[in-house]
Order: sequence, then C-alpha cells, then structure tokens
Amino acid sequence: QVQLVESGGGLVQAGGSLRLSCAASGLTISSYTMAWFRQAPGKEREFVAAVRWSGGNPYYVDSVKGRFTISRDGAYNTVYLQMIGLKPEDTAVYYCAASQYAGYTRIYGARSSYDYWGQGTQVTVSS
Repeated sequence: QVQLVESGGGLVQAGGSLRLSCAASGLTISSYTMAWFRQAPGKEREFVAAVRWSGGNPYYVDSVKGRFTISRDGAYNTVYLQMIGLKPEDTAVYYCAASQYAGYTRIYGARSSYDYWGQGTQVTVSS
C-alpha cells in the first residue's frame, strides 16, 4: 500500500526555519513528480512546490520563492521542504503528494494532478 508520511512540522517564531520530510513507501519517488501543498484554516488547499523525477528545475508558488526549497533523497526515498524566513501567513497544514503524470503534462499546481497524498503536518508561525 502506498503511504506518504510527513514530519518536521512544529511551532516557530517569524523568521525561523523548519525542514519538512515526506517518507514514501509503496512507491519509488524517482518515478514520480513530488509536491508539497498547504491548507490554512478556512482556506482551500494550495500548491507550494513540486519537483519532477526528470531532474528539471523545481516549481514554486510566488509567495514562497526564495524562501522554500524542495529536494529529494533517493537513498531514503524521501522528499524535503526546507523553509526559511517563515512568516505567520505560512501557518498551515502541509501535505506531501505524488503524481505519475504531472511531469509530462506540466500541470503541477492542481490538486487533481496528484495520485497519492499524505495526512499532513502542522506548521505554526508566531508573530
């Protein structure tokens, strides 16, 4: 059974840093486009970042460019989201997702592009 398990969330002050991890089982991340989404209270789930298996440049929502970095470690079958310069508006539940076809369609930001989802990890940024 495919599982994506996020970890690394927590409470930090504005300007702080966190690294989120997404450990995959039942699939090999080198065969998938991997992404991070987030959902704040009362808001829709939104795209944050994605990286194709082909090794092309990653994609980010404008609000996190220059602050967040998505990466992968094939040896550990794990995807990361390094977050620096955190802001209160980054507060959300962060979800890991995997797609078979987003790397081909180039549709990275749509929830419907993704086949598998984790259950999320909470990130809270205090002002």
